[in-house]
Amino acid sequence: MTGDPKANLSGLLRGYLDAGAPVENVSAAVSSQVPGVEPEPELVVNPWDIVLCTSGTLISCENAIVVLIIFHNPSLRAPMFLLIGSLALADLLAGVGLIINFVFAYLLQSEATRLVTIGLIVASFSASVCSLLAITVDRYLSLYYALTYHSERTVTFTYVMLIMLWGTSICLGLLPILGWNCLRDESTCSVVRPLTKNNTAILSISFLFMFALMLQLYIQICKIVMRHAHQIALQHHFLATSHYVTTRKGVSTLAIILGTFAACWMPFTLYSLIADYTYPSIYTYATLLPATYNSIINPVIYAFRNQEIQKALCLICCGCIPSSLSQRTRSPSDV
Repeated sequence: MTGDPKANLSGLLRGYLDAGAPVENVSAAVSSQVPGVEPEPELVVNPWDIVLCTSGTLISCENAIVVLIIFHNPSLRAPMFLLIGSLALADLLAGVGLIINFVFAYLLQSEATRLVTIGLIVASFSASVCSLLAITVDRYLSLYYALTYHSERTVTFTYVMLIMLWGTSICLGLLPILGWNCLRDESTCSVVRPLTKNNTAILSISFLFMFALMLQLYIQICKIVMRHAHQIALQHHFLATSHYVTTRKGVSTLAIILGTFAACWMPFTLYSLIADYTYPSIYTYATLLPATYNSIINPVIYAFRNQEIQKALCLICCGCIPSSLSQRTRSPSDV
């Protein structure tokens, strides 16, 4: 049975002094009896986490501007602007989630905070991708049903899409919190802890399905744009070169939109399907970072290119609308 450490130490010290031991030996004996106090480990910050947090900050600031413009401008209540607002809100929450993930990972480490953070990130990015699909559907309907698009039925359909996409995204985000995580069984972990391999597989397959649907819709949009441009050229007796330039511009715009979306999300989607928790984390960071860039690019493609949002932004910034914006008209290439 071990006695009081202080008593043992004082007894040892007294024995050494009675024996006339040198002071150096006494110090060595005392040091050997005192348990070593390990220094607190230094907080080492992963540079990849800093990059993700910086990306989240930029995402939050950029999309907060779009959300405020749409929220404070009563004229921006058409279905198209509701969907753009949904996309901006989802990306805003994704940026906030990346910032919170950085704070919790280094300052407030616990299972609960990890689950809440990953749930927020999954829900927000899912809502972002679903909003992109909803915008694609809305653009297709606005061209295919051009005569009846501006009706009450379209507004109702838009609200139904919003409810469905946000409901689905919230459910996906709640899965890790409700127990579908790998905190108790590390062998089931995916490349993104604490998500399970099955969870990321469902998310990846869903993304591939939505990407295929968006690709099909954009192909149909391309056909409609080319047909409209040809009809306008015939009605106004435009030259064939003018019709070609307009059509090429519309196709190029759609290619940029779809190509950017695929370039940002496809690497992480494919990697999460084939990899698991045993793979080096640097591969996860390298494929996840481009996915966050999609939320940075989205406001530029879908919001700041829009003429009405440009006018609202100019009114907020300088209190006037440039003549170049007020006189601009839409063309078939503005898709």
